[in-house]
Amino acid sequence: MTAQPPHYFDFTQEPQFTETMAGPVAEMWQHRQEGMFQGVDNLNIGWVSLTGYNHDKAIIVVNGRIESYWKYQELFYDLVKQGYDVYALDHRGQGISDRLTQDTELGHVEEFDDYVSDLKSFFDTVVKPKDYLQHFMLGHSMGGTIATLFLAQYPTLIDSAVLSAPMHGIRISNWMKPIASPLARVVEQLQRQPDYAPGQVPYYPKPFIDNPLCQSQVRYQWFRDLYESKPELKIGGPSARWVWQGMAAANRCIEQAAQITTPILLLQGSADHIVDNLAHQRFYQAMLQADRQCQLKIIEGARHELLFEQDQYRNPVLAATLFHLSQSTL
Repeated sequence: MTAQPPHYFDFTQEPQFTETMAGPVAEMWQHRQEGMFQGVDNLNIGWVSLTGYNHDKAIIVVNGRIESYWKYQELFYDLVKQGYDVYALDHRGQGISDRLTQDTELGHVEEFDDYVSDLKSFFDTVVKPKDYLQHFMLGHSMGGTIATLFLAQYPTLIDSAVLSAPMHGIRISNWMKPIASPLARVVEQLQRQPDYAPGQVPYYPKPFIDNPLCQSQVRYQWFRDLYESKPELKIGGPSARWVWQGMAAANRCIEQAAQITTPILLLQGSADHIVDNLAHQRFYQAMLQADRQCQLKIIEGARHELLFEQDQYRNPVLAATLFHLSQSTL
């Protein structure tokens, strides 16, 4: 018998969002485990887990730029309800992990591959020792880039993976595409220390009405309120070095697609103006040409934050995610 996608109303819904977050989600969050491990260059990398829900399968959530695992409590709750143990980490330079610059709101990285190395250390030291039968991965945006490179480098570790609006390319105007990376390299060389890329600024809370991320006001406001209550989580624009490192990493995702043997579900918002949706097509075609398992699902009308969108978009995203993972369940 073919497994059926979970029913939409198994997931948290916007009309009950405030009550759900204050009630059962907060209760679940009280039972989290947190810790630190040593990443590249001995940086302290923070992690969280929610365990005891399934001894056989765990899912690793790899979040995006400027994010923290604190932001993903609603998603964790939905995954826990579906019977997964959940693990997540905060990338170097953001969340509760060590910063790399004196300006704590600058989004910076020395080498993009350090993110991948940190994720491998997290898997080896925190997740793997629990002896799950299956390991799954859900990567969003920059986390999708990190997850893609991880899967290409370590093709036997993850049983099935979902990439939510992965940064396989950064959306920029056509005339800027040829010069964006070289320009960022020149700007970095002119800076005495890591600093913002041109046009980028420290953290500020964009009003909901002007935001390009999602169309759910209640979820968006919760995220902004979280960062006001925990200002140590705030991250602003990227550094010049992060820009060209990120663009190079996105290109490598497509170049290394053939090395991935893990079944992939790639989720795309048709109204996404953060990442380059055309790059998703290139990744998808590269997977198919290498005879790899990859499904591309477009969520019509959804913006970049597929996991924080309005219910009409988020429900099918979660249903497709869980159905995809269930196809690999023993």
